[in-house]
Amino acid sequence: MSLAQQIQEKLSSELAPSHIEVQCESHMHNVPEGAEMHFRVVLVSTGFDGLRKVQRHQKVYGVLSEEMAGPIHALALHLYTPEEWQGQAPESPQCLGGGKG
Repeated sequence: MSLAQQIQEKLSSELAPSHIEVQCESHMHNVPEGAEMHFRVVLVSTGFDGLRKVQRHQKVYGVLSEEMAGPIHALALHLYTPEEWQGQAPESPQCLGGGKG
């Protein structure tokens, strides 16, 4: 099972999202081929009702604490309540660091 699948399963289990996308974006960065280190998560859950943005992020970090301590290097989070969700989240910019360009 890929790390992206593990992330999706953990978040789905803990936050019961009505919508979830987990994308490995490592290919957009200067990392070894096949690396799974950079991720983008779009998640819609009633579990975010009444929470500020930082509290939502903390909630996700708590669920993924093991992964954040190890293989995850970067995690782009787009977290919404069902009322906030407009059907689309911003795309991640291309990374130009680490000698790319």
